[in-house]
Amino acid sequence: MKVNSIITGIGSYIPTIIKKNSEFLESEFLNEDGSSFEYENEVVIDKFKSITGIEERRYAKNHHNTSDLAFFAAEKAIKDAEIDQETIDYIIVAHNFGDIKHETKQSDSLPSLASRVKFNLGIKNPNCVCYDIIFGCPGWIEGVIQAYAFIKAGIAKKCLVIGAETLSRTYDVRDRDSMIYADGAGASIVEFKNEVKNSGILSHKSCTFTDKETFYLFFGKSYDLKSNSKTKYIKMHGRKVYEFAIVQVPQALKECLELSNHSIQDVKKVFLHQANEKMDEAIVDRFYKLYDLETPRGVLPMSINKLGNSSVATIPTLFDLVKKLKLKDHSLKKGDIIMFGSVGAGMNINAITYKI
Repeated sequence: MKVNSIITGIGSYIPTIIKKNSEFLESEFLNEDGSSFEYENEVVIDKFKSITGIEERRYAKNHHNTSDLAFFAAEKAIKDAEIDQETIDYIIVAHNFGDIKHETKQSDSLPSLASRVKFNLGIKNPNCVCYDIIFGCPGWIEGVIQAYAFIKAGIAKKCLVIGAETLSRTYDVRDRDSMIYADGAGASIVEFKNEVKNSGILSHKSCTFTDKETFYLFFGKSYDLKSNSKTKYIKMHGRKVYEFAIVQVPQALKECLELSNHSIQDVKKVFLHQANEKMDEAIVDRFYKLYDLETPRGVLPMSINKLGNSSVATIPTLFDLVKKLKLKDHSLKKGDIIMFGSVGAGMNINAITYKI
């Protein structure tokens, strides 16, 4: 049976603290073996920008944690959907590191971030169930897929799905990959709408690869081998992630699209996780090449140049910006077919075909 699961509200919280690439000029980056780079930081940063597209990123204020950013985005999504928040059946929060207070490295996810969001919203209904998911950067998409499954099963009619992260508190200052990471939150209301025909989620696809790919992203020690600290930080085998993503994500997008019974010519926008500009361009190019087509101009919106990589928050934030005409040269209209696609730690990949 076809069930119309519609994203009726979308909202994002973009932190106000801007950290530009130039602010890393005084950083002492090291190689994995603890040795110094052979190039000056200016060269390292220029190469970094040419690959990732990142010019600046956003950091949360010191007194804000991941659950706070999630709450701010949730308020906007609820307002956008024009619903009574007491009628929300599920709150699903995707993150990877819980709440990490400023200048600490300990993750706190007890109680769940979803419960904290419900508390901050002031929702009193005990039938509004809260839980978190850890699915790497594809977490928000997976949360939307789970909301769709709840609605299709008749378990829920309204779900609040949030992706939030403060990656600025998880990185090793000696690792040049620290320039990738950012903070932010995006939230959506996924709702059963029987009166809205032939819209919403049309198809979905999820995969987990746990052979040699399992630890492409992991927690590891600082590159400063002189340090006696036992603190671990987010680490990544960047080249392996890139090579994995440009093969597997296009295939997942293709399989997802075929499940929707739509043609690739119908697709107006592809919203990809904002991990790396060159990688996202390669993914969408390879996706279209699976159909022997060139990538249409304007199909790939990007926000990474100004916002960096905020993990689970990138796609809902990007969707919010485009939907509300806040991203230059990008817009959506009723009836447009769009796709969401992501890749991240696990290694997990997922995709959704959606009709506006």
